[in-house]
Amino acid sequence: MPWPLAYLVAPMVLHRGTREALPRDTRTHLANWLAAYPVLHAGFSRRSHALAGVVREGIRFGLAHSVLTVDVFGRLSGDLDARSSRGTETGEIINRAGFVGKWLTKIDRPATAFVLLGVAP
Repeated sequence: MPWPLAYLVAPMVLHRGTREALPRDTRTHLANWLAAYPVLHAGFSRRSHALAGVVREGIRFGLAHSVLTVDVFGRLSGDLDARSSRGTETGEIINRAGFVGKWLTKIDRPATAFVLLGVAP
């Protein structure tokens, strides 16, 4: 996924209410999902800004320890297996993060996701 989307993935999966409300497949459009969950949408920008520093440090850490890579097109990918954490909240977060990464890449431009979620990139 384009690396800036990491700033959207974290607040979606770390917030339990948002994580539990995520759709089950990527066919659901982000705008439709947001319309169905206005309360989650209302608090998203605040959560996103609160986590920006943590996400930035997490990306640096992941790149330094070869858990994350960025390709020549600026796409971020990770090699973290949720199987060892199966049945735990950590495993659920890792699985849902993978889902959200795939879901957000269905949007043509990352800026569209930021606008829909009310977050300035």
